[in-house]
Amino acid sequence: MDDLGVRAFAAARAMVGARFRPQGCDPATGLDCVGLVWAAYSIAGRVLERPRVYPLRGWSRVQVEAGLVHAGFVPVVGDGREGDVALIAYPAGQFHLGLIGLERLVHAHAGLQRVVETPIDDGLRDAGRWRLSSCPPRCDQSANWQVLLPLPQAGGEKISGAC
Repeated sequence: MDDLGVRAFAAARAMVGARFRPQGCDPATGLDCVGLVWAAYSIAGRVLERPRVYPLRGWSRVQVEAGLVHAGFVPVVGDGREGDVALIAYPAGQFHLGLIGLERLVHAHAGLQRVVETPIDDGLRDAGRWRLSSCPPRCDQSANWQVLLPLPQAGGEKISGAC
C-alpha cells in the first residue's frame, strides 16, 4: 500500500472547503487544482517543485504531463490507488487535476470557488491517473520550468517547496 498517497488523499480531504484562488498553493489563502495536489503531498511529507506561473487554460496535454513528470509523477498502469492524481481533460483543451480515492475525488472547483469532494462518476473513472514515483527527482534541483514547459507569458520561474 502506498502510505504517501493515502496521506496525501487524507490531507486533500482536510482541505475541503478551502477557497479557490488561481495560482493558489496555500489552504489558508486559497488553492487551485495544482496548488491542492502540491499542498496535499507537502502535508503528507513530500515537498515537490511546482511551476509558479501557469495558465488555467491553454496548455497542451504534453505540457501538463511534462510538469507531472518533472515533479516526480509517473503514469499509472493497471489499478489505481488512493492518492493518485487524476488528470481530467475537459472540452476546449482545459485540463484539471485532483486527488482520487477509491470512490471519491477531491479537487479545487473554480465554479464553486472552493475545494470540494465529489463521488467518482463513470467519466472520472477513465481519467488519466498519475502516481508519485518512489524515487522522485530532488526537490532542490535548479530546474527551470520554462525550458520544460514554455509559458504563454513571460516568467517561467521555479520554486521549490512552499510558494
